[in-house]
Amino acid sequence: MVDFFRRALKKLDRLNSEQRKALLISAVEEIDLLGNVLDSIDMGILVCDNKDNLVLANKCALRMISMNYVEGVKLEDAILDDQFIETFKDIIANREKIIDKEIEIDQQERKKLYSVNVVPLVHNKKIAGTLIYIEDITEKRRGEARLRRAENLASLTTLAAGVAHEIKNPLGSISIHLQLLQKALAKKSEATEKKTDKYFSVIKEEIDRLNRIVVDFLFAVRPMNLELREGDINELIAQIMEFVKFEMEQSNIVCMLELDENLPKILFDERYMKQALLNLIKNAQAAMPKGGVFTAATKFADNEIRISLCDTGIGISKEDLAKIFEPYFTTRETGTGLGLTQVYKIIREHQGEITVDSSPETGAEFRIILPVPQKDTRLIAYNGGQS
Repeated sequence: MVDFFRRALKKLDRLNSEQRKALLISAVEEIDLLGNVLDSIDMGILVCDNKDNLVLANKCALRMISMNYVEGVKLEDAILDDQFIETFKDIIANREKIIDKEIEIDQQERKKLYSVNVVPLVHNKKIAGTLIYIEDITEKRRGEARLRRAENLASLTTLAAGVAHEIKNPLGSISIHLQLLQKALAKKSEATEKKTDKYFSVIKEEIDRLNRIVVDFLFAVRPMNLELREGDINELIAQIMEFVKFEMEQSNIVCMLELDENLPKILFDERYMKQALLNLIKNAQAAMPKGGVFTAATKFADNEIRISLCDTGIGISKEDLAKIFEPYFTTRETGTGLGLTQVYKIIREHQGEITVDSSPETGAEFRIILPVPQKDTRLIAYNGGQS
């Protein structure tokens, strides 16, 4: 089509008004088609001239980036998001070809991961500007992480059955024989009994510890049978916070509640959800050995219930963040390393998502997203319309 227009331009002087009008209409239709193609691409596209003026931005780019798009404005003046500005300023200033540069942006209380590509725009064998295309890879990376965790859990399933059988049965036998031995020794002198009681106590503690390891291990790999009932997540969080309040105060931790009153009721298993939330709260307490502030917050937005559990503790290093939900990963000297694996499994069984944002300077924030069934969303919208 471009060749057709070029040939037509050479004959423009010989065309009558009707032919020129038809040519102009064809050109406009062609431009509209190209514009529709660009707007249909699920990737943000920005085009700048050789003076870094923005000459084109498709709809996907406008959805991804907060910007005041006016054709011809400087790219750094058009973009309102500081994190994107810094990235593009450095890239364009260096005039480098960038392939798959990943940047993380905070948008609407959620972390977004983008892949940015910058290539020179060539016209007539000369660089005429810069082409930037941006892909939202947030879900792709989350999917990869979920797949890795699922593979890790699957690899444990076969091992779990054998290990649990081999460990749990001897534990029961040891426990019974210890009781029999204790009764036999009780018939001897009181001094002997006191001396052996110490050893029995240690052995019993070890048996209990091994038993907890087996129980946690089985929980991590066995299918869950959820008993879903309609309930109020706010109410559950408030109950849990009241339950741990005294212990947190003893550790010099101030507890804050920021609950959205407009939260809809959803289906969840109260027992498992309580276990997951308690596990996260206990982790937050352990992360603040010198005291601090713990905040539990909820919010209803975009047909989702968002739960935030935030502490001002020692934080989690960037290296550990990617492995935090993996089985047997722990940064503590004690513990099985299955606690957060259990939390992850419970949230996923509720069709939800859990992510963590942390640094040693700011503490940690665990974010849980639970979907709201569509029928509940419609009812909320309907009731709101009547008020």
